[in-house]
Amino acid sequence: MMFDFLIRTRPERDTALAELGLTANEYKALHSLDATSGRTMKELAAEWRCDASTATWTVDRLQRLDLAERRTHPTDRRARLVVLTPQGAAMRAELMRAMYAPPAELRELDAASLRTIRDAATLLP
Repeated sequence: MMFDFLIRTRPERDTALAELGLTANEYKALHSLDATSGRTMKELAAEWRCDASTATWTVDRLQRLDLAERRTHPTDRRARLVVLTPQGAAMRAELMRAMYAPPAELRELDAASLRTIRDAATLLP
C-alpha cells in the first residue's frame, strides 16, 4: 500500500522537478551534496549506484546549470570534490521544500490519522 501511494503521488513530485527544470538524477545529486564539505566523484558514484561516467555526466550538468562546482581535494591532489554553489544550495533548499510537501491525500487526513502514520513510520529503519 505504501509503494502504491508513492507511485500514485509521484506526479506531484515530478511536477515540482519540472517547475525547477531538474531531472530525477539531478534531484538525487543535489540531495547528496552540500556547499561546504564536498564529495568525491567516487563517493557519489558509489552512493548513486552508478558508474563513474554517469556520475561525471550528472555533475557536468549541475556545473552547466551553475548549481555545483569541482574543487581541489585538500589531501589528495588526484581527487576533486564536488560542492554546491550558492545557487545550488538555494536550489537544494527550494527542492527539499517541494519534495517534502505532503501530497494532497495526506493533507486531507485528520490529525489522529496523521499521528498514526507518523508513529508507524518511526518504526521503519
